[in-house]
Amino acid sequence: MKLGFIGFGNMAQALADGLIYKKAVTPNQIHACAKNWNKLLQNTQPKGFIPCQDANELLDKVDMVVIAVKPHHVEEVISPIKEKLKDKIVISVVVNYPFEQYEKILAPHTHHLSTLPNTPVAVGEGIIICENKHSLTPEEYEAFVKLFSQIALIEEVETKTLRIAGTLSGCGPAFASLFIEALSDAGVLHGLPRDISYKLASQMIVGTGKLQLATKAHPGTMKDAVCSPGGTTIVGVTTLERKGFRSAVIDAVDGIMRK
Repeated sequence: MKLGFIGFGNMAQALADGLIYKKAVTPNQIHACAKNWNKLLQNTQPKGFIPCQDANELLDKVDMVVIAVKPHHVEEVISPIKEKLKDKIVISVVVNYPFEQYEKILAPHTHHLSTLPNTPVAVGEGIIICENKHSLTPEEYEAFVKLFSQIALIEEVETKTLRIAGTLSGCGPAFASLFIEALSDAGVLHGLPRDISYKLASQMIVGTGKLQLATKAHPGTMKDAVCSPGGTTIVGVTTLERKGFRSAVIDAVDGIMRK
């Protein structure tokens, strides 16, 4: 399958990089077009991706199209090419642009799906939130899942929960990065070299997440398993509780949703 990105910013590049990292496709199967030609060349040619002068050229070469532009550019980008999109599998990674909104601007009977990926797709450990309302055929949806499940957990949600699911998975890496940095700072404070502090904190996040996914254990149970009576970990946990750690995280997500 040949894949085309309309718009090749950070998220599109993360998806492309992840697919190459996991050897899901070869570089010459990935095509991209973007408004800034020189920047597009810089972001495609060194990796072996195929730059296209415009969306029309790209659509002549690919089977699946990823719409990866800013929300306010979607309509102007799609309008000139909507007839050509009817013959493609159309995947959107545009933030907060669900199925019904695309139905208003795409040609009738276009097969499309709205998704929200996060940046860890670049190393094959991402999440792709999918709206459960779409117009792909079962075969097309299977092709999408077969390709992108190699770089991400694919999770379907209802349209009404698309935004909150995207907030958890999409904004969460920033929160996790803050935690990694803070934990590493504490390590450095007590004499651990910075590079080792980052490595230990980051792998701890990876390992804990994978452990929960594998066992489906309640996070509270996982926390309790590490907290011995009168031990060191419970001292840290109670300190975080007194400082409002959990309420701060909840308030951060709530603030985003109220924006």
